[in-house]
Amino acid sequence: MITITSKTKEIKEGHQAIATLLAFALLPLSGFATDIYIPSLPTMAGEMQVSSIQVQLTLSIFLISYGVSQLFIGSVLDSFGRYKVCLVSLLIFAAASMVIAVTHNIYLIYVMRVIHGLTVGAIVVAKRAYFVDLFSGDKLKHYLSLFSIIWSTGPIVAPFVGGYLQTVFGWESNFYFLAGFALVFAILELIYSGETLVHFTEFRFRKIVDIYINMIKTASFTLGIVMLGLAYCMVMVYNMTGPFIIEHHLELSPVIAGYSSLVLGFAWMVGGFIGKATINKPFFRRLVVNVGMQLVFVALMIFSLQFITNLYSLIFFAFIIHIGAGYTFNNYFTFCLGKFPKNAGIAGGLTGGITYVIVSFLSYGIVNIVPAKDERNLSYSYLILILLSIIVMFMIFKMNKKDNAGAAEAAA
Repeated sequence: MITITSKTKEIKEGHQAIATLLAFALLPLSGFATDIYIPSLPTMAGEMQVSSIQVQLTLSIFLISYGVSQLFIGSVLDSFGRYKVCLVSLLIFAAASMVIAVTHNIYLIYVMRVIHGLTVGAIVVAKRAYFVDLFSGDKLKHYLSLFSIIWSTGPIVAPFVGGYLQTVFGWESNFYFLAGFALVFAILELIYSGETLVHFTEFRFRKIVDIYINMIKTASFTLGIVMLGLAYCMVMVYNMTGPFIIEHHLELSPVIAGYSSLVLGFAWMVGGFIGKATINKPFFRRLVVNVGMQLVFVALMIFSLQFITNLYSLIFFAFIIHIGAGYTFNNYFTFCLGKFPKNAGIAGGLTGGITYVIVSFLSYGIVNIVPAKDERNLSYSYLILILLSIIVMFMIFKMNKKDNAGAAEAAA
């Protein structure tokens, strides 16, 4: 282990409160990078003369690279620190956003979205680790439980802003906004933030691989990540299909699509608040009740299509289902990030990385199987994800029962 040298820029006395606010403010960056241009997807497809699947792929490419980035970036952050990696990543993210704004080449946009994913992964994992570096005990648990709530401000605010930017200035303005956002925060980081890692882990490939293997072999941790992936996939499937349903099938404007995404982002936040409020209730029982309620509401959604199908019915049922998804995500995110406090960077990176790899492949696969056509197809997509969640919950139940039986035998 190597300790921090005097050359490392530390957070100045009196700046920690501002640095903590900056850390919280950067957590929703992944949501901004995906959600701000969601209302613009149909327009982008039309202006670049490409298919809806091709522009939807920009979301999947970001998610894949964002997930892969988090898989390895944790070990880099634990070995080389949080501050400089985060600062450089903000600058590269801003440059990639500018390139997307000035080009109409879908393949160049794909490349820039890969860069977006890699840099956002470094920024977000660094800021998650910031809290584990500086806080512990109940205060850390409190902050971790706020993560999914704070993150949900991205899906709430971004499509609302993006819908207006798209209408007034065109889809390119979304990426100019992202570039400006990143540059402003890079300046603020330079002024107020600093290194929080107290002990640098020596970068030994074999040792790092062993840590990864140990985490993945912890069944509760791995199944928790699968639940995170299924929960967020419900949101991403809507993000990839909702604008096309609203703007093409229902023939409404990008602003309406933006408002709809804002409402559903708020649903995710509500789920997070409920998760935080029930944090001391029996873990497994409350999550079984939650997924059971999701199943009931998706069944009602499918049944209601015989009588009514419009924007209000679409948003009502999606809102309830997204509350459940936010609740699941909040509970399992807190659990997974607090599982390995001695390797916070790696644990946070592995959690986010596998989650987003699951989301990217699963959401793109579902959208291809059940295309963005109407509310019925969206309800079928939700049903697939909820049924998969029930299967995973059943596996968790069996494992939990087995562990309890083993603990009872050991006690005897």
